[in-house]
Amino acid sequence: MNRRVVVTGIGLVSSLGIGTEATWDGLCAGRSGVAGITKFDATAFAARIAGEVKGFDPLQFVDKKDVKKMDVFIHYAIAASQFAVDDARLVIGPEKATRVGVFIASGIGGFGTIEREHTALLEGGPRRISPFFIPAAIINLAAGQVSIRFGAKGPNLSTCTACSASAHAVGEAFEMIRRGAADAMIVGGSEAAITPMGVGGFAAMRALSTRNDEPERASRPFDKDRDGFVIGEGAGVLILEELESARRRGARIYAEVAGYGATADAFHITAPSEDGEGATRCMQVALDAGGIGPADVQYINAHGTSTPFNDKLETLAIRTLFGAHASRLAVSSTKSMTGHLLGAAGGLEAGITALAVYHQTMPPTINQDTPDPECDLDYIPWTARTAPIRYALSNSFGFGGTNAALLMRRFDD
Repeated sequence: MNRRVVVTGIGLVSSLGIGTEATWDGLCAGRSGVAGITKFDATAFAARIAGEVKGFDPLQFVDKKDVKKMDVFIHYAIAASQFAVDDARLVIGPEKATRVGVFIASGIGGFGTIEREHTALLEGGPRRISPFFIPAAIINLAAGQVSIRFGAKGPNLSTCTACSASAHAVGEAFEMIRRGAADAMIVGGSEAAITPMGVGGFAAMRALSTRNDEPERASRPFDKDRDGFVIGEGAGVLILEELESARRRGARIYAEVAGYGATADAFHITAPSEDGEGATRCMQVALDAGGIGPADVQYINAHGTSTPFNDKLETLAIRTLFGAHASRLAVSSTKSMTGHLLGAAGGLEAGITALAVYHQTMPPTINQDTPDPECDLDYIPWTARTAPIRYALSNSFGFGGTNAALLMRRFDD
């Protein structure tokens, strides 16, 4: 059974705005959401900038009595899921509850809660630990809380595959609907790791940009002067539905999910393979699953982290797979504007890619002032571009050499 799967709802929460329209408008305007860190005193940190979600009030999405029972990453997941469900006009009544599942990923989970409760332990002993500590912090409780909120009784899962986590969630949910295990899935990822340990840990690896005096210019994928990624937070959640089910209820269809690839580099715990083989093969698997060739793709939403190795090797992987067509491809990294949402990046960018296909608009890569000679593709510098998009890829690559690629197709039949 290979049923067709479509995107009928999109919910985005990012440093560009709370809600899908605010995020999409910010992307199309080429606006950066990166600024100085306000969530804690970052004075002593090498990296003092981040893509924080601004003005978020959990009370708009969660009952007051429950706010402190959840980490912020769960708040974001609930908010993005609410936006997506509302956008899809999806009503999960008793007759369909067992056929609707939830698959929400995170790479880090409740870091803020873990840090807070560890402080409570050190200062007051074990009796000071909250009874809600574990369900507030563990990664699968984002999916659990969302399923409880909407009464979705189908498959309920989470992935924790670093920066590929929510792309894997979207891809695996796509496969579940295709094979008939569910008719609809609330799927994506959420992250809230702008904490002392989160920022300090990545800074200790020398992975973060230290362009602290120009935060809005710090995330500069494919630019010769890039010096690391900018950590971001937020959530991206999609409603995936079996096509005939979506048609019967007259749902708006943003795009069709046409293919999914997942591979491993089997090379290094943090660095991508030096020949880009794992990424190349991952994109190839997605194209094969969609039954298309490299020349059929018009746009790639790149992983594009703004780190020296990733950008160069992702470019190499695209060159290797697409050959001469690579020069005709449009490629952009929206992380230049949102920062890197870690485990939520793939969910956010899957939503962005579906919007790009629906609106026939390619978001730009900002801050590419001096192109790196080793990054020689068309990265849509600075200004969004209106152009035909029949097929688009969204790439996500993570620590441990884990890769995911999602293939979206314009829906016109």
